[in-house]
Amino acid sequence: MENAARPLTLFNSLTRALEPFVPVHEGEARVYSCGPTVYNYPHIGNMRAYVFADVLGRTLSFKGYKLAHVINITDVGHLIDDADDGEDKMERMAAAQKQSIWDIAEHYKQAYWADVRALNIRQPARWTIATDYVPAMIDFAKKIAPQHCYELDSGLYFDVSTVADYGRLARAQTEEGEGRIEAVEGKRNAADFAIWRKTPAGETRQMEWDSPWGRGAPGWHLECSVMSGEVLGFPFDIHTGGIDHREIHHPNEIAQNQAFCCTNGLSVPSNSGAKVWMHNNFLVERSGKMSKSSGEFLRLQLLIDKGYHPLAYRMLCLQAHYRSELEFSWDGLGAALTRLKRLVLAVAQLKERAGDAAQTAPGPKFAPLLDKFDAAISDDLNTSVALTVLDEIVAVKKVDPAEKLAAIAAVDAVLGLDLLDLDRAALRLRPKGVEIDEAEIEAVLAERKAARAEKDFARSDALRDELAAKGVEVMDGDPLGWEWKVG
Repeated sequence: MENAARPLTLFNSLTRALEPFVPVHEGEARVYSCGPTVYNYPHIGNMRAYVFADVLGRTLSFKGYKLAHVINITDVGHLIDDADDGEDKMERMAAAQKQSIWDIAEHYKQAYWADVRALNIRQPARWTIATDYVPAMIDFAKKIAPQHCYELDSGLYFDVSTVADYGRLARAQTEEGEGRIEAVEGKRNAADFAIWRKTPAGETRQMEWDSPWGRGAPGWHLECSVMSGEVLGFPFDIHTGGIDHREIHHPNEIAQNQAFCCTNGLSVPSNSGAKVWMHNNFLVERSGKMSKSSGEFLRLQLLIDKGYHPLAYRMLCLQAHYRSELEFSWDGLGAALTRLKRLVLAVAQLKERAGDAAQTAPGPKFAPLLDKFDAAISDDLNTSVALTVLDEIVAVKKVDPAEKLAAIAAVDAVLGLDLLDLDRAALRLRPKGVEIDEAEIEAVLAERKAARAEKDFARSDALRDELAAKGVEVMDGDPLGWEWKVG
């Protein structure tokens, strides 16, 4: 399959149009993704952004580009409600937990990385940690300050009137966005934002540095401009993030990039610092448990604790287009798990049939389907259609099982469901706190199967009741042949 023969088309939030991907540097794809602020565990809505960015990266690799993907870790500078005045999210959590801010950052960074691994998200080329780049942030601010910034008692502020087309990415500030712009006394324009926040007189922060504008900390928006430019160079190819960043954070990044690169208006998209800006839509959960302020919010570990394999959540994300809202429900997650189980069973059966056959390439019978898959993924990462093509590949009959496995592997290299390595045992429904001896269960099931073959239904029922008493539900008649689950 000539992966690069069909152009990859992506939706650019800056132009609000589908555009063929043309890299800044031939044969390369440079991508920056806004990463987490590590003040708390990420909720599953946060993680949708990284599943999307992972599919984008996998698609660029599939298309033959040399990928340089950067994801940042924000451990300083992000204020409550993304505002310009008030508490730093990291400082607040450190005070609440009575721990050092550095310990808080390390704990939640590791928790985020655990979720990345659980969702089979590939490692980026570079993780950039905000506090490692503070000297570079100060140098960046020193360059743009004379023409674009002014100083107030609270810090250094960017004057958005000094760059052309400010806010074009957002097109119009939403009501939600307007509510997040804090009124700071002395600001020239309501949308002006902090580049450097001075530590208030008489206070000491755990994270603060000396600067030409006083001791303090960088603004959140400055961090991403500096880290993306330092590692990838301006302009780079693609900047990704959640749709909530489209209204304030990313327009502010763009303004800083314009100032630093001395570029003009945004009719030339690369003047923004990136040629393409891409945003995934929200994951919607009707009970309100997507908010971290709600206490027990929906994080990936909660799904695992309830017996759902994390790749069932990845499947759920793939079933919707990244630019569409995705509603979360337990029924929907259960259906995604069932779909994943079917694929895992199909692969297991193919492996058994293939035996020790040498690894091969997809046969000619799969060429039209692989081309159909390429068309779907090239159409702005249409994973929902791509999944239906995967189902069609699995359904092909009378073919060499090794060739079919190769076709599945080619598709899964983009979808990232780990189908060739994920096994049936890993998908067992096993809620937290339930201790089971699988060998014992399988032995009882084997005995029960023998009893049913001998039409000893009393013995069969007794064995089923024995398992039920241990919390194991025997799934007679399950079309997937899963046989049992822990209730």
